[in-house]
Amino acid sequence: MQRHGAVRHRILPLLREAGGVTPDNVKRISVLTGVPEADVWGAGRFYELLSHPDAERRVCQGLSCVLAGAMELDGMKVSCLGQCDRAPVVIGRDLELQEAGPRGGITPDDPSLPMNLGGRDDASYKALAKARELGADAVIAELKTSGLQGRGGAGFPAHIKWNAVANEDDPVRYVVVNADEGEPGTFKDREVMLRRPHLLVEGLAIAAFTVRAKDIYLYVRGEFPEERRSVERAIAEAGAHVADFAWHFIDGQGAYICGEETALLESIEGKRGMPRHKPPFPTQAGLWGKPTLMNNVETLACVPDILLRGGERFKNLGRHEPGSKLYCVSGHVKRPGVYELPLGATLDEVVRAAGGYRGTPRAFSPGGASSGFLPMSFRALPLDFGHLRKAGSMLGSAGVVVLDDTVDLAEAARWQAIFFEDESCGQCAPCRLGTQLLRKGLGRYLQSGDPAHLDTMDAVAWEMEEGSICGLGMIAALPLQSARKHFPEDFERRG
Repeated sequence: MQRHGAVRHRILPLLREAGGVTPDNVKRISVLTGVPEADVWGAGRFYELLSHPDAERRVCQGLSCVLAGAMELDGMKVSCLGQCDRAPVVIGRDLELQEAGPRGGITPDDPSLPMNLGGRDDASYKALAKARELGADAVIAELKTSGLQGRGGAGFPAHIKWNAVANEDDPVRYVVVNADEGEPGTFKDREVMLRRPHLLVEGLAIAAFTVRAKDIYLYVRGEFPEERRSVERAIAEAGAHVADFAWHFIDGQGAYICGEETALLESIEGKRGMPRHKPPFPTQAGLWGKPTLMNNVETLACVPDILLRGGERFKNLGRHEPGSKLYCVSGHVKRPGVYELPLGATLDEVVRAAGGYRGTPRAFSPGGASSGFLPMSFRALPLDFGHLRKAGSMLGSAGVVVLDDTVDLAEAARWQAIFFEDESCGQCAPCRLGTQLLRKGLGRYLQSGDPAHLDTMDAVAWEMEEGSICGLGMIAALPLQSARKHFPEDFERRG
């Protein structure tokens, strides 16, 4: 058993190198690693990229791509590919872009912005040098002053995680970056890795120094080969600045659920990406049972600016909550892209940065599929964690998708339901069965026009929210619930 544990983490990369899950590959990798064939097969089949290795064309069926006509394209339909600004999108067997629109827009160069995607990437590592000079306690104190909240969706104060890992007794600690960006409507981390990779590398190095970790794991979405190459080049260019850390790249294998922190850890360990029960939390028992600091790409990219120009300055950049924020914008806008604005900017401000609305706007998702739908009467609401929570939505990963008045909200809710059904890991019954019931109920309603097919959906949603292990099951019904609440006219009897 010890041998299996020591090598199990190799089975997923070995399957990818071999060309995916086939009987011959499973048998060969089982012999090579000593992991039973059933375990190799079971783990590999969990991941879309490994279970369908021969797909020549993968066509994104995320909401933004569906709005742009993706369902008319030939190829295997897959969950969101993280290229919503370039919709519709197709990737090839090599996972490189095969068909896509022009590259999305960004905020022009503005040195006052912490991440400044339009600026020149800085390989001086001055912030890391300052961290080493100040010491770990001072770094955490500055992070606390900044008020930086996790930019991956939960909005949890970053300094609490850092402090928790730094104070663990176990001398072996790990730092992990979650770069498995898969929320429909979200592509901000992609742009950080492509345009400002040194911000990520420096943020990771500062984190590892602060919590006294030697090993840094970068879990990068498998469909992001260009982004991985960009970060690899940055680490090579950083050279001696980061040479005291061991850098490990892990390819995501096509499972949205691995964006959940404990599912991601399971995946690194070579298992099916199923969320763990908490507690214990990763800060106590994370990767291989050791204290682990995990942050999102954008969260870490904010750290260099906080150290160089002060936490107080960063804090004051926000409207009602601290800092600037990368907002992703797609759907019916003129210039989809990633725009850095004060946290708490309104929809109109975000869309103004994206060139304005295309058509007559009717609805929007403020934070990707997980945030549901809001009507345009919420266009002046601050898009931050607190205000959206009070509105019954969530900021999530700030994946703003705008829908014009040609969109049927029942159909839009169905596409989100398809996504959550496809991406449920199946571990807990409320989520496994609930996502199926949501999708089937919406499908039957749209086919028959009879609203009675939706009568049980509120009960299903309650069961999912109360009984699911992780956030996917807890929020999967929100697109339907919010659409029915705000757009009841789209759920009346049809035909």
